Amino acid sequence: MILIPLQPDAATPLYEQIYQNIKKKITDGTLACNTKLPSSRTLAEQLFISRSTVNSAYEQLLSEGYIYAKEKSGYFVADISYSTTIELCSNSIEPDSLCVESPKTPYSFSPFAIDTELFPYTVWRKLMNEAVASLNAQTLSLGDPIGDFEFRTAISEYLAQSRGVRCTPDQILIGAGTDYLLMLLCGLFTAELKIAMENPTYLRAYHVFCGLGRMVNPVPVTKTGIDIKKLSASDSSIAYVTPSHQYPLGAVMPVTHRRELLDWAYSSPKRYIIEDDHDSEFRYKGLPIPSLQGMDTQGRVIYLGTFSRIIAPAIRVSYMVLPPELCRLYRQKFPHYSSTVSRVDQRILTEFIRSGYLERHLNKMRKTYHQRHDALLHALHCFGNSIDISGEYAGLHLVVSFLNYGTEENIQACASQAGMHLYSLKEHAIAPVLISAPTFLLGFAGLSEQEIKSSVAVLYKELTKEL
Repeated sequence: MILIPLQPDAATPLYEQIYQNIKKKITDGTLACNTKLPSSRTLAEQLFISRSTVNSAYEQLLSEGYIYAKEKSGYFVADISYSTTIELCSNSIEPDSLCVESPKTPYSFSPFAIDTELFPYTVWRKLMNEAVASLNAQTLSLGDPIGDFEFRTAISEYLAQSRGVRCTPDQILIGAGTDYLLMLLCGLFTAELKIAMENPTYLRAYHVFCGLGRMVNPVPVTKTGIDIKKLSASDSSIAYVTPSHQYPLGAVMPVTHRRELLDWAYSSPKRYIIEDDHDSEFRYKGLPIPSLQGMDTQGRVIYLGTFSRIIAPAIRVSYMVLPPELCRLYRQKFPHYSSTVSRVDQRILTEFIRSGYLERHLNKMRKTYHQRHDALLHALHCFGNSIDISGEYAGLHLVVSFLNYGTEENIQACASQAGMHLYSLKEHAIAPVLISAPTFLLGFAGLSEQEIKSSVAVLYKELTKEL
């Protein structure tokens, strides 16, 4: 029996209280490795709550790697002191192109698209008018080169609450896009330091590093994230990772793997981890996965975030949380740099966060994208067992492998004939990637539910014509 004191009247949901309580018992050793947890039915009866509440807590613990499931046996406490490496697929293929842009088609399953119709136009106009009306001599000056203090404070409070990021406003650097911040970051590291990147990965970051003449080492991705053994063998000092939702495969890095990654960084004074938390806000099952930065105790994680995916691409406002040592180095090396984000835009975003508009906007987007995510999953049922789906329940795309429909070129030709564009997984590879069947990223955020249903139906019809 597990003793879990619940507070029914608290603001924190019951399933989150259970999740936090069991998580603490696992991390402090109260629940030993391989300990069997009570069944959801048993624990629900003990706590006088619904079984679905317990299941939600167990699913969150499972997704973060604190527990594991045995078929017909239940849930058990995971060994959080180590993790194992599993190969992703088989059969090597060469990447054709490092460009993910494509011609516009009636139905584009772009993994980068969002629905700009959801933009909070009325609120934004209101905040913009207020910001312009309050302009004075002080606010028309350049301001702090790393971003206005009020804006950085609002971001630090938001990150602490939503992502578990631990930082002060002075650790936050504001910039016009993640690409710009990565360029600044490279200026803090000597040219000989090599950068390891997950393979496949986010190609724009790869192009930034290569464009600056940096040596990039591609490291394979396992089912739990970047391969730590191959990372250690790569002679890299910097690791660029997406632990909360690996792009593009969608893997969630469990706690054991995160600790291994941190241990890799801690083993040398010049090692750092770049955590790109690109779409952590969009999770459709359980709680958001906590940040890797929140686990860092030695100042080795550099945290990247952006408002482009959650508000609009045109906003072009991103932020970087630097460890204290790199903050001091940045101020020494780049005191002559000015902020690349308008102070008016910073003021608008500050009020957007502090007045609760961001939270309400995110709730609206999560609900809409969740519906489209489910619509795509449901539409794909027509393919039956002839496809494999992964990366679901988070982000803005699914990863779909087509098992019985010929080559990738054939599938893309059929899609093009049907007036749609598919984004190949191998387009995101920076080195040969192991794959067993033609695999594509199907983005759903930029399509309506009806467009999703009709486009998948047409694709199925085209692919099954010759079968």
